[in-house]
Order: sequence, then structure tokens, then C-alpha cells
Amino acid sequence: MIEVKNLTKNYGSKKAVDNISFTVNDGEILGFLGPNGAGKTTTMNIITGYSSASAGTVTVNGAEIFESPMKVKRQIGYLPEHPPLYLDMTVNEYLSFMFELKKVKLPRQKHIDEICGQVRITDVQKRIIKNLSKGYRQRVGLAQALLGKPGVLILDEPTVGLDPKQIIDIRNLIKDLGKSYTIILSSHILSEVQATCERVIVINKGILIADDTPDNLSRAMSTDHRLTVRVDGPEDDVHKLLSKLPDMIRVDKLGAREGNVFDFTLEAKPGADIRREMFKRLAERQWPILGLRSSELSLEDVFLQLTSGTAPGILREDIPAPPDPDAQPETDGGETA
Repeated sequence: MIEVKNLTKNYGSKKAVDNISFTVNDGEILGFLGPNGAGKTTTMNIITGYSSASAGTVTVNGAEIFESPMKVKRQIGYLPEHPPLYLDMTVNEYLSFMFELKKVKLPRQKHIDEICGQVRITDVQKRIIKNLSKGYRQRVGLAQALLGKPGVLILDEPTVGLDPKQIIDIRNLIKDLGKSYTIILSSHILSEVQATCERVIVINKGILIADDTPDNLSRAMSTDHRLTVRVDGPEDDVHKLLSKLPDMIRVDKLGAREGNVFDFTLEAKPGADIRREMFKRLAERQWPILGLRSSELSLEDVFLQLTSGTAPGILREDIPAPPDPDAQPETDGGETA
């Protein structure tokens, strides 16, 4: 488990990170979000031991980063936004070099071969890195992060610059790694975070402003909680059935879409989830659901509201309100993420 407590980083009079606290549980994939200059990379550099903190503590599996830096670093694999690759080396030479640099005690070639299989680069182990595609280079960078079998992976923009197919490949790889590792993932591709991460943290101008699951954030900030459902069945009978669902407030007809297929908008009581009961009752009558769409905000909408200061209220009592969007912007002294 990772515990960040009252972490602060100052660059002169400017605060890049302002007294943030959060935990990451074992086996969790955490999305770490914020606009440019928010303090994301600064925070990750402190967690990995690449940078010092002005105040606060970071503990990884019981070891404090500033008291036992080597012990903590052995437990963390880090993939920065620009992987530190030596382009004139082959993949195997590079990983062997990093193996030595990290002082890994495992059987060298066996361990390297296992990691290459895990990130699916076995077929390019003997190729020179500069001749590889961007997607394969990212995999090589990820392979070096896995050397030594750390329990924690910190990935900073792992899909930047990749094409759509490469992004899907890296996303699936991260999901697979999430079965064995605790992962902190920073990305500007919010759909990627929503598809991959179980929980997200949002920081803005060094301040932590949200910490919850993507679904909970969406529900908390959405003012409209209606569902639109498309059903293949007699319009009046379907409307009657939907109107009798538990916790239902209102059902409106939207008309026919094709043949005997009709759309309806459903408004249920706040907090109620009617989807399972609706599916059960429609299935009993053999009226298939052909489409279901929520009006709740996407993670991108949530992010924009939070970081622009237009979010409707504080999402957690111990998290301060978002910074004033009209206030003079502050730099974080070198933040590049």
C-alpha cells in the first residue's frame, strides 16, 4: 500500500504540491489526473524518490521514502512520460544494462525473458531499439519498470504519441498487469483512465480536489440522472411495465425508431439503480433491450468542471473547493506532465 500524507513541494514562494494526502490500496489501479502544471509529475517524482519534498511523508509497504530510499525504490517500477531508452542498444542489451543498474538479484536472462513475454516483446528482443515503433518502445520502457518484480508501477502518460491500435494494446496490457501490481496511472486521455482505472484522484494547482471512482464522481456531479432505453416491444405495454418499476418517478415516450422498436426516458429516485430489475422484467416478456444510455457526465466532463472551478459543490468534506479560475495562475517550477 502507498500512503501519501500532507505532501508539500515548494519552488521558492510557489507551491507545486500543497499539503495533499491519499492512499493507494494493494492491487488497485489509480488514475492520477490534473491539467498541465497541476503537480502530477512532481508528486510522482517524489513518490519514486526522484525528487525531495518540502514537507510530508510517502510510505510504500511500511517503508518511508525519505528514511529508506533504496528499500522503497526497489518496490517501485517507474515509466516516465519519455522512457529512458538507449536507442543504439538491442532490447536485450538495454534490459540487461538496466538489470545491472537496478542491482536485481534474480537470474538475469530468465528474468528478462519472463518480462519480455509479459509485455509481449519477445519477438523483438534482438532488435535495435531505434528501429522499433513507438508502441514497442513504450513496451520496452514498461519492461525496464518491471525489472526486479516491484510491487508498485507508476506510469506517466504511457500512451502518449501512440496510434489507436497501440493505445488499445497498452490499455489491455495495463489491465493485465493490474492483476499482479498496484498501479498509479497518469494520463491526459480521460477515456483511457475511465476504461482502465478503478479510482481517480484529481489535483489542480497542487491541491487535491477529488478522490473517488469515476462512476461516483459522475453521479455526484450530474444534475440529470435519466436513462434512455430502446426496447423492441409494444409501446404502450412497455411504457406500463417501465412505469411500475420500483423507485421509478417518470417514464416518457420518445416514439418509434424502427418497426416495433421504441425509445423511452426513465427518471428514477436519486441513488436508485433500476437497470437489473428493468432487464429482468423485460426479458420475462421477451422484449429485448436494444440500447441503453445514461445522461450522467463523462469523466472528461467531470474533469473539466473540477479544474475550471464550476463543479457543483465539494465532493468530499476533507477536500477543499477548487481554486478560483480567475486567480493568477501559478507555475509548479518545472512541471511537464
